[in-house]
Amino acid sequence: SFHYCKYRRDENQLYIFADDCVPRWLTASHHVDFDTMAGADKFGNVYFVRLPQDVSEEIEEDPTGGKIKWEQGKLNGAPNKVDEIVQFHVGDVVTCMQKASMIPGGSESLMYGTVMGSIGALHAFTSRDDVDFFSHLEMHMRQEYPPLCGRDHMAYRSAYFPVKDVIDGDLCEQFPTLPMDLQRKIADELDRTPAEILKKLEDARNKII
Repeated sequence: SFHYCKYRRDENQLYIFADDCVPRWLTASHHVDFDTMAGADKFGNVYFVRLPQDVSEEIEEDPTGGKIKWEQGKLNGAPNKVDEIVQFHVGDVVTCMQKASMIPGGSESLMYGTVMGSIGALHAFTSRDDVDFFSHLEMHMRQEYPPLCGRDHMAYRSAYFPVKDVIDGDLCEQFPTLPMDLQRKIADELDRTPAEILKKLEDARNKII
């Protein structure tokens, strides 16, 4: 997986002060921000890891550059472990990742491409209301619109690691294909009309493309 290192120029050596507790076979990676990395493994999983803030400040203030901590490893690795903030099973091997904006002036999304030619995007919600709405919509879609082969949707997206902090847009986009009476039933549970749900889906789509 990812290893965070500190370079000591006077000793010409790298000290690993943080790593992941889960070994992974990476196929793609992207540097999201100062302490966050996005990665994908050969089993079709996409994930984000972040260095804990207190660890970053501790290493900066350590005059040895993390050397003392480096000698006190945990789990046969670095003394600190990164936090896994996102887990999602794509179902295909991701071969490239790039942060980009699809529309002029739009917010950036993490775009990815797979070995079978699929293109996807991971887009961050900016409001808590959107998170609550789409998470409840996803929950209703899992119950009311199971996959054709009968496999549980949650089990699929959690094939290797439990899905975490990701809403499946592909599943939510299947709402318009439901029978009208089922659309009304889900809309009533969400205290909205089917037209309002379709408008929310269109708005979310327009933020990416």
